[in-house]
Amino acid sequence: MTDGTEATTPAHRYTAELAERIEKRWQDYWTEHGTYHAPNPVGALAEDSPVPSDKLFVQDMFPYPSGAGLHVGHPLGFIGTDVFARYNRMVGRNVLHTMGFDAFGLPAEQYAVQTGTHPRTTTEANIERYLAQIRRLGLGHDERRRIATTDVEYYRWTQWIFLQIFNSYYDTEQDKARPISELEKAFEEGRKATPDGRPWSELSRKEQREIIDSHRLVYLSEAPVNWAPGLGTVVANEEVTADGRTERGNFPVFRRNLRQWMMRITAYADRLIDDLDRLDWPEKIKTMQRNWIGRSRGANVRFSAGEHTIEVFTTRPDTLFGTTYMVLAPEHPLVDELVPGEWPGDVDERWTGGAATPAEAVSEYRRETSRKSELDRQESKDKTGVFTGAFATNPANGKQIPVFIADYVLMGYGTGAIMAVPAQDQRDWDFATKFGLDIVRTVQPGEGFDGEAFTGDGPAVNSANDEISLNGLGVDDAKRAIIEWLERKGYGEGTVQYKLRDWLFARQRYWGEPFPVVYDSDGTPIALPEDQLPVVLPEVDDYSPKTFDPEDAEAEPEPPLARATDWVEVTLDLGDGPKTYRRDTNVMPQWAGSCWYQLRYIDPLDEERFVDPANERYWMGPRPEEHGPGDPGGLDLYIGGVEHGVLHLLYSRFWHKVLYDLGHVSSEEPYRRLYNQGYIQAYAYTDSRGVYVPADEVTERDGRFFHNGEEVRQEYGKMGKSLKNVVTPDEIAENYGADTFRFYEMAMGPLDVSRPWATKDVVGAQRFLQRLWRLVVDENTGEVRVDDTELSDDDLRQLHRAIAGVREDYANLRFNTAGAKLIELNNHVTKKYGSAKATPRGLAEPLVLMLAPLCPHVAEELWSRLGHEDTLVHGPFPVPDEKYLVDEQVEYPIQVNGKVRSRVSVPADADQDAVKKAALADEKIVALLGGAEPRKVIVVPNRLVNVVK
Repeated sequence: MTDGTEATTPAHRYTAELAERIEKRWQDYWTEHGTYHAPNPVGALAEDSPVPSDKLFVQDMFPYPSGAGLHVGHPLGFIGTDVFARYNRMVGRNVLHTMGFDAFGLPAEQYAVQTGTHPRTTTEANIERYLAQIRRLGLGHDERRRIATTDVEYYRWTQWIFLQIFNSYYDTEQDKARPISELEKAFEEGRKATPDGRPWSELSRKEQREIIDSHRLVYLSEAPVNWAPGLGTVVANEEVTADGRTERGNFPVFRRNLRQWMMRITAYADRLIDDLDRLDWPEKIKTMQRNWIGRSRGANVRFSAGEHTIEVFTTRPDTLFGTTYMVLAPEHPLVDELVPGEWPGDVDERWTGGAATPAEAVSEYRRETSRKSELDRQESKDKTGVFTGAFATNPANGKQIPVFIADYVLMGYGTGAIMAVPAQDQRDWDFATKFGLDIVRTVQPGEGFDGEAFTGDGPAVNSANDEISLNGLGVDDAKRAIIEWLERKGYGEGTVQYKLRDWLFARQRYWGEPFPVVYDSDGTPIALPEDQLPVVLPEVDDYSPKTFDPEDAEAEPEPPLARATDWVEVTLDLGDGPKTYRRDTNVMPQWAGSCWYQLRYIDPLDEERFVDPANERYWMGPRPEEHGPGDPGGLDLYIGGVEHGVLHLLYSRFWHKVLYDLGHVSSEEPYRRLYNQGYIQAYAYTDSRGVYVPADEVTERDGRFFHNGEEVRQEYGKMGKSLKNVVTPDEIAENYGADTFRFYEMAMGPLDVSRPWATKDVVGAQRFLQRLWRLVVDENTGEVRVDDTELSDDDLRQLHRAIAGVREDYANLRFNTAGAKLIELNNHVTKKYGSAKATPRGLAEPLVLMLAPLCPHVAEELWSRLGHEDTLVHGPFPVPDEKYLVDEQVEYPIQVNGKVRSRVSVPADADQDAVKKAALADEKIVALLGGAEPRKVIVVPNRLVNVVK
């Protein structure tokens, strides 16, 4: 045993074995009675009586059901949401809390490739393993609402939402998404002009379709992707290592264009930034989102390059006079048109890369660049590039400047071209220094500046021509002046740019949501009618994409679904008779299912809609009377890790805003309040070889650590199988009980702070529960030892202060301090009544009720033994009596000439004269004054008395 029990353990002590029996019994009771069922206003989950107006929708970030199961770090946030939900149920709120699974994922597909096991089989087994673990923790979920993204009845609605977005465009006049049919009507009626000005009726159907498709919020595009021929699939940026290879398999990755589905999230860039101000989110997450979207105000500037025009976006147009060269992204479409047949004149060898012609230099450099990830290109300190052989004209001074290509410029930001101002940008400085290019300072650094590129504010210098002078102007004034000049001359205009790019929304994989579209004989995508949903993922024999020579960058992807020919080629009647169509062989990315799961939690049984409007309004609609004017709505509390601070939240907000614009939901945002839990970390140990050894076999002696007699090195970080430091909640629940585990995790520290795991400290939480158990249950007989003894004034003060503090802590997610207050009250009761015949009911019952959110099983058991037939899940939660919260006495420090010399206690309602008299009557103060009258006595109410001799 690891819980401290011995052979002489009293028969009714709260041990791990007793805890397990109690926990299993109450978990079965809750399931049988539907204790955590939250009624909806309407539909299958509604009840006869009206729903309470006071509701709470609390949600954990979507877990992926890994086959490895949980370690003790995973449930931290889950227990936190459960404690918060339980407290709110006990104070009378209708609480929706459930959990589903983000079950389309690469690990299941990889396992299927290796074993031939269908990913659904693996996924469902993982879900059952996961559920067994979280059920043992006693999480109060409404299990009727549980979903998995792989459920056909769920991804039917994911496909439906895709079609809503596909069949929409962004109306810039109304600043929201509108049905594509409204755009078609505007073209037909002449209210919107065609790109070339021809009447709509004179365009062919194909031309009309191309115009409409160019406005859709979902569109097909030749997009640059990370292509890994060795894996046979496109990989996300996050799956590419810094040296341009795949995390899985270490295959080379190439940047190339593929025809892919894209979502026009950039249309929502301003709303995604501006609406952050309306959300109760950590400022760190808001900053991450703002930086990812990257809204920058500046100017588009046009440089002539022979018969071509190179357009750049810059946030510092005031530095235009310092532009000494230009750089295009290697993928820029103008590169091939700019490159001449031979090098012009006497070219610096550093510029050519040793190539005989510009075309050879560009081709070889592009190939090298295709092997690098975007992250590597952005972070690379060693600047590389080649001269295209072309020159452009700086519009500010008419100078001819060379045009390079370099990997530090990306097509995804701005225009894929930059005006390089090395004196004011460190990357440009490094490049210019390496290639021997001119450096002209256009902003005067302050005194003492001894760096290279100067990026701060200062007066403009070297910035004048015959028509304009910026010299002497500060950065902001210089920006305004140069933009006005550029617009007047036709060289450019002020504008706003974003780092945010449209969302690449396709994967060459099997295990994902099929697209609800087909292609006709011309390759035109056609949305399926809603009555043909869902498009069900077919069975296949081979789950792996076709792989190629790892170096074959030009190979064409062949997803697993391409081999399901009977599914791919389909005959359908889409309103104009039966025709043969081709299905899309890509699938949606894993992000799709997690974009909207909160809405399906609300109405998982509705077969007619993805969510009933009345139920969505109730659980997520705006409540300005509660949250203030401008409340965007959304669920009330969303808890998860900071690692999802950008992409998941950004994508979810985008989908939700489209649904709001189209009138499908009443809330403008999916998550009104966000809270990031910390992490549980653990010590790991390596031997002299650097090999990890099992952490649970390491012993400590005199501050040193040993494994099998050999000294090992301790390190601190995350918990993981590879580090051999995993502790599972199963083993802790088995050795101490689930409630002990819950209490320990919540007591370790603030929920939003990371903390180290120490199994040896869990016993402290168990001993607390054992002491509380003994106050109610006789360990030897099992009888309840509670009576109706009247409480003293001291008891009442201790109790009601604890009630007030615990209520405030629970409401504000301060579960560690709530636990500390319960320990403090329990110690008071134990000290006074632990050896007495019985504990007063007036203390025992409030203690049990306040414990319930943290330790629900033992609280239910004690509540039942105290004679209550109903569960305490729905309360009551104790309410403090205000009269016991007021201090009867106030202690005043007494300073004499600024130094504290004594203290005096006076009644809390004593006036200043009474406080003064009490201070001057204090023995120590009398002795210090030696019978003399003080020059001054200052009383600071409720704080101190200052005596000046």
